[in-house]
Order: sequence, then C-alpha cells, then structure tokens
Amino acid sequence: MPKNFVLLGLAGYVAPKHLKAIKEVGGNLIAACDPHDSVGVIDSYFPECQFFTEFERFSRHCEELIYDGGKIDYVVICSPNYLHMAHCMFALRIGADAICEKPVVLNTRNLDKLIAMEKTSKNKIYPILQTRLHPKIIELKKWYACIDKPVKGRLVYNAPRGDWYKYSWKWDIKKSGGIGTNIGIHLIDLLAYMFGKDWRSLLIVKDPDLIEGTFSAPFAVIDFSLSIHRNSPQKRILQIEDKEIDFTKGFADLHPASYKAILAGNGFNLADTRTSILLCENIRYGIPGTAFRVCG
Repeated sequence: MPKNFVLLGLAGYVAPKHLKAIKEVGGNLIAACDPHDSVGVIDSYFPECQFFTEFERFSRHCEELIYDGGKIDYVVICSPNYLHMAHCMFALRIGADAICEKPVVLNTRNLDKLIAMEKTSKNKIYPILQTRLHPKIIELKKWYACIDKPVKGRLVYNAPRGDWYKYSWKWDIKKSGGIGTNIGIHLIDLLAYMFGKDWRSLLIVKDPDLIEGTFSAPFAVIDFSLSIHRNSPQKRILQIEDKEIDFTKGFADLHPASYKAILAGNGFNLADTRTSILLCENIRYGIPGTAFRVCG
C-alpha cells in the first residue's frame, strides 16, 4: 500500500528533489506547506496535494486527518534550518516518521534533545545524508580502509551566490548556521563519514562569504575552503592523496536512493549527524588561529 507523505518547505530549493523521490518510491504526497505560494512545481508530481501557506492550518489539517482515521507515514522537512527541530517534533507528535534535510539541527544541544524525544516515541527521524550513498564515495571509503598511513587532502566548495543571498534567511547565521553549516555541511558530513569522530579544526580565514582552514583527524589532514563569493568559479571537490571526486556534477540525483533506504528500514539516524554538526559549530563560533577539538 502506498505510503502517505506531507511536506514542509515546498517552495524551497531542495523540495523538487524530494518530490521526485516520493514519486519514485510510489508514495503519495497528500499535503504540503510553505509561506510562499510559488509552488507550481507540485503540478508535475502531485497535482491533488492539499497546499497551505500557514503552518497552523496545515498542522490542523494533518491532525484532523489522523483523527478521522487517516494515516500520515512521513513528514518531509525542507524548511529553513532553524525550523527543523520544531518540525521534527511535529512529526513525532502526530505519530509519523520524519525525513529531514541537513542540518537536522544547528547545534548538538538541540540534537541531544531531539534524540531524547525520539526515544520516547514510536517513530524515527531520518536525516538525509545522500552523498554517502554515491558509488564513488563508497569506493573511496573502501580504499581508505586499506590505507595504513596518514593521508592528506583538500576540500574545495565554491558555491557562488548573488546579492539575493544577503536578503534571505540563509544569510542570518542564527537561522542558517552560516555558510559552513548551510553550504559546507554536505561535504563536511563526508569527512565525518570517511575519517571518524575525532577531529581538530583550525580556522585561518573566517568571513561571511569565505571560510578557510584545516581539519585534522588521527590519520588525515584536510585543508578546506568554503566560498559563496559571486566571483568564485563553481567548484566542489574532495581530494584525498591522488583520489579526487568532483561534486559539481553527478551528485544531484541521490534523494531517491535515500528514500528507498528509509522505506527499507536502512536509513541514517540522528547519531550519524553528530560529528558534522560539531564541526560546523566549531566553524560558526571558532576564532581564526585557534584550534578546537571535536569528539563526535
């Protein structure tokens, strides 16, 4: 029987990836919400989906549906970062699992609270960590497992943004976590996945649109550069020794794989996100020239 989904953040950048994934796994999107009404993309996937611009009306609709004997299996969370925790709590409250975009939360204090809430519930919160599922990443991790010496690498993530970015919630560090969290967490998560939980991070440059520094693990030293400067050439590369993976192309269509894993009971869990959230916290609050220890 098809699973029923509802979605928060339908007008956002990442929502179409989730719409496609829901469609590919044979799901049914029955309701969605966004304060902005530029959501015509929904017609290509679920034209009968109920749409709300107010969370209060959306949540009432969901709760009435359940009260009347309906079923919501998953709440998909594509809303701004600072709302993720509240929306995960909403999912647990109505008896649904949550599928949440990165970052699930902006700090480990909230992560611990969410883990505690999940334990008292019958439902789960599944973070989307889709790049871990790419065959090139799986291959690189297997290669690294056979290496018996420390390795060096570099992470370059240039995602140029125009002036509009400064007027969106993404520019507000309290809402997005800054570019290290909002932009860089996709590849920072891969470092946590590849090299483990024990890290030291050193910031060298820290500006609103540029962060540079070094991540050091017991057996890896990774120089990193994250930029959204509009004149930066688009580049998303992870290089470990002579192995290089270019994320600029070929990594945009991994959400269906994430959904298939979740529906099969093999999705990632909240604990899997701890190290990357810690590293992003270090970037957000760190002082250039000062090293910070992270044990995820």
